[in-house]
Amino acid sequence: MRRTLKKVAKISVYTLVFLAVFGYFYFILPFWGIPFNAQRHSNSPLTPAWALECWLWEDDQNTAAYADSLLAGYRKYDIPVRTLLIDSPWSLRYNDFETDTSRYPNHEKWFMGLQDQGYRVVLWMTSMVDSYSKDTKNQESGEFYRLAKEKGYLVENGNEIKWWKGKGGFIDYTHPEAKLWWQNMQQKVLKYGIDGWKLDGTATLFRKQLGPIPFLYQKAHSGWLTTRQYMDLYYREEYANGLRTNPEFVTLARAMDRGFHPEGFAPIDASPVNWVGDQKHYWQSKSQTPAQGEAQKDIALEGVQGFESAIESILKSAKLGYSVIGSDVAGFSGDSIPPRLYIRWAQFSTFCGLFLNGGHGERALWKRSPQELEIIRRFSWLHTELIPYMYSYVVSAHRGGTRLQRPIEGKYHYLFGDNLFVAPIYKDELENEIHLPEGQWRYWFDDKEVITGPKTFTKKFSLEEFPVYVKEGAIVPLHIQRAYTNMGDSTSANYLTWLIYPKGKSEFTVYDTRDQKPTTLMVDQQANRLTLQFKGKNKPHILTINASAAPKKVLLGGQTMAFQYDTKKQKLTLKSTGPKRGIYTITF
Repeated sequence: MRRTLKKVAKISVYTLVFLAVFGYFYFILPFWGIPFNAQRHSNSPLTPAWALECWLWEDDQNTAAYADSLLAGYRKYDIPVRTLLIDSPWSLRYNDFETDTSRYPNHEKWFMGLQDQGYRVVLWMTSMVDSYSKDTKNQESGEFYRLAKEKGYLVENGNEIKWWKGKGGFIDYTHPEAKLWWQNMQQKVLKYGIDGWKLDGTATLFRKQLGPIPFLYQKAHSGWLTTRQYMDLYYREEYANGLRTNPEFVTLARAMDRGFHPEGFAPIDASPVNWVGDQKHYWQSKSQTPAQGEAQKDIALEGVQGFESAIESILKSAKLGYSVIGSDVAGFSGDSIPPRLYIRWAQFSTFCGLFLNGGHGERALWKRSPQELEIIRRFSWLHTELIPYMYSYVVSAHRGGTRLQRPIEGKYHYLFGDNLFVAPIYKDELENEIHLPEGQWRYWFDDKEVITGPKTFTKKFSLEEFPVYVKEGAIVPLHIQRAYTNMGDSTSANYLTWLIYPKGKSEFTVYDTRDQKPTTLMVDQQANRLTLQFKGKNKPHILTINASAAPKKVLLGGQTMAFQYDTKKQKLTLKSTGPKRGIYTITF
C-alpha cells in the first residue's frame, strides 16, 4: 500500500512538472515572454511635449468633412485640441496606406492644411496584410494579399487569421525586402508630415491554428517567432521608422489592458504614448441588474469594461513603468454617454499624461449640455496649462527618474508628479473617500487651508471640482493662455507661470521642449523672508505665490519692484517681462 502511494505520488509530481513545463512553453513564454522580458523595464522614450496636449477623434463618420466640422466647433467654442487622431477606415483597404478619397478628398492638401493650422495628425494602422477588409472601400483585396504572400513578405507563408476588421496575414518585419516594401507604402502618407501612428493590437493575435488549438509560434524569415517577439517587433519597428521621417514622431500603443498582457502590450522603450484599450460608456465593469420591465439580454453588461477599468489599467501601467498614459474620455463605445460620466472622465484625464477625447458617441460638446461644455472646456485648458509640469516628468522618466503617475494607498489614489495628489471619483456619486498622504496639502480648488496628512476623510465634490491636492512646498510651472481656470488669462500666454506654495527649500526644473535647455527655480522660505532665484535659461515669467498676507517689500537684484496682491485668493503676483536676472527677496 505504501509503495503504491509513493508510486502514485511520484507519477503525480512528474505529471505536474510536465504540465507546468508544457504550460510555460505553450503559453507563458510565447504570449507574455516572462521572465525574458527585461527590455520592457527600460526607460520610456522622450515623448514630445505636443503629445501631452489634448487629442480629439471620433469613430462614427470618419470623413474629412466631419473632422473639419468638429475642429471648427472646438475652435468656435474655444476648446483646446492639438492632435487629430484619424481612426479606421481612412485607407482604401486596411494598411495599403492609400487614402480613400471618397472620405478624404484632396487628401494631400487636407493633411498639410491641418499641419499649417498647428494641428498634429495621427493615423490608425495595424500589422495586417488583408485578403478581406471590413468597412473599407475595397473590401476584397486578394490580389494585394497574394502579392505579399508570393514574395515571401508574410510570416508563416501567409498564414491567415480572422481579426476584428477582416482577414489576412502578418507582415514579416524580419524580412529586409518585406520591411522595405511596407515602409515604402507608408511614405504615401508620411510624406505629408504625419506625426504618428495609432498602432492597434493585431500583433497579440499572432498565431496559427492547429485545428481548434492556437499555436503561439510562427516561422518568419529570420526563424521562429513567438507572439511576444512579434509584438515587440511591431511596436519597435513602426516607432523607429516613424522617427526616421519625423524626429517628433509618436506611436499611440496599448499599455496594460485589463491584465490581458500583464507585462504590457508595447515595450516601454518603444511606447511614447499609451492608451489602455476600449472601454464602454459605463461607470463600473460588471453586470448590471436590469431595470423593471427591461429584458435581461438588453441590459446585461457581462464583461463590459467601464470607467473604473480604465483607471485600474492606467495605474497598473504606471506602476509597470509606462510614462504617458490615458484612455478614451467617456469610453470608446456603448449607449449614449451619460453627462456626469463624461465630466468625471474628462476631469480624471486632466491629470493623466494623455487626454484622449474620442470614440463613438457625440463629441461636439456644444451639442451636449451647457454644463458639460463649460466644465470639460475648463478642465481641458487646465490639462493644457499643466504641460510644462508634465513634460518635466516625461524628461525625468526618460532619464530613469520619477515618472508622472505613481499609485499610492487609497482607492485609485496616485501622485501626479511629486507635487499633486489625485483621488479620482470613479462612481456616479459626489462623495469620495480620501486617504491623504503624509505631509501638508492644500485643496487645489480652494487652497487657503492647509490639511495635514496622513488623514482619511469623506468629502463632497461638486461636478465643477475634482479631488486634487497640492503639496505645501510645491512649485508647479504652468503655461496659461485663457482665464477659464482663474489662474491667469490671455495676457499670460507669453510667460511661464510658476505657482508657488513656499515651505522651506524647494526647487523645480522645466525643460524647453525643443532644445532641452533647463530652467530651474529655487525657493527658500526662512521666517518672514522669502527668496527666489532662477538658474539656467532665462524666460519671461509670472510668479504666483501663495501668501496669507501682502508683503512689506519686494526686491529684485536689490531694486524695489512692483507687485500685485489678491487678498481674496491670498496670492502674490510678480511679473518679469524681460531677461532680468538676480534674486527675488520678499519680506513679510
